[in-house]
Amino acid sequence: MNFSHRLQSLLLGGIALGMMSGAALAVDLVSGPATDPSCMVPWAADTKFFQFPKKEGPYRVALANGYIANSWRIQMIQTAKAYAAQPDIAAKLKEFKVISTGEDAPAQISAINNFIDSGFDAIVVNAINPTSFGPVIKRAKEAGVVLVAFDNILDTQDAINVNVDQRGLGELWANWVIKHVPNGGKVLEVRGVIGTSVDTDRHEALNETFAKSGKDWKITEVVGKWDDGTAQKVAADAIATSGPFDAIAAQGGDTGIVRAMMDAKHPFVPFGGETENGFRKLCAEHTGDGLKCSSAGTGPAQVAVAMKVALAALDGQVIPQSIKLPTAIVEDPNFKDGEDFYGDQSDNFFVGNSFPTCGLNFSAQEIMGQTKENQ
Repeated sequence: MNFSHRLQSLLLGGIALGMMSGAALAVDLVSGPATDPSCMVPWAADTKFFQFPKKEGPYRVALANGYIANSWRIQMIQTAKAYAAQPDIAAKLKEFKVISTGEDAPAQISAINNFIDSGFDAIVVNAINPTSFGPVIKRAKEAGVVLVAFDNILDTQDAINVNVDQRGLGELWANWVIKHVPNGGKVLEVRGVIGTSVDTDRHEALNETFAKSGKDWKITEVVGKWDDGTAQKVAADAIATSGPFDAIAAQGGDTGIVRAMMDAKHPFVPFGGETENGFRKLCAEHTGDGLKCSSAGTGPAQVAVAMKVALAALDGQVIPQSIKLPTAIVEDPNFKDGEDFYGDQSDNFFVGNSFPTCGLNFSAQEIMGQTKENQ
């Protein structure tokens, strides 16, 4: 091969390589702060910042959900639809698609691949498993698709993660129990969906905090899947076989767990749990009977923050790679009807659906008017 042919070959090879890698380099690493720093708070001091090329709207955005068989996930999908229906957001959307695939990680990955192949501009995902999505994350990056994970996030630096401090919740609930049962004792731990990052982070932090207390704790662990019916059944079984308990720490399904205690005539005990409306109703009603509650978490409206972040990224704004959401916390004796819980609303309604720093505030009526079905 003569020099001119070699040069031509190198140039063509360079062009081909540039074409293959150009999309992968579509997102730039830039200096902070975020364009909207009050809403998009970086997770840590060393969090990276992304900036995608600005795209002209309206956009095609998809929500790829996994598990749906509990009220939190149902309300999350309803909230996503409510956000997409708001006039200023609807004007930015050419299409908004929702799909739930169950507890099957390959099915969820396949759904994301389909959205990429169909030319969607952004995909928000509540991941079944934090570590199984490497190839599809790479495909999204190469296609220039904005990928935002929330709640159950992705173990990657190549997608945007939006989450509350899940480990902090496990620590909070354990410390609440330690405060009220200072000499140690028997604790019922009700977990969520095994394998998800949320369940793992909360479970590990809870048990580590108990261990660090230096007290003797006997923990009975059951799986409630963040669902009232499931959690009520496994709690009832645990009370019958391993009770009574000195305290309870639960990730969700807490209304059902309290009802399991009541059905079994189990004494009310200190309880660290999530933000279900029914749970907070019962905490307020039975505080004088020994049900001393710490209710903390983040409402399903975090999906709207994830969608807001995706739209901001498509608009070319500067976005932290990992965004930390505020935690909604109410503890005994400070449960107030109309503020911390709503006596006239469903037990299954999750409270804490306001993110004022992001300009988000959903009413129960706005959310419950939406369906949970795929669209």
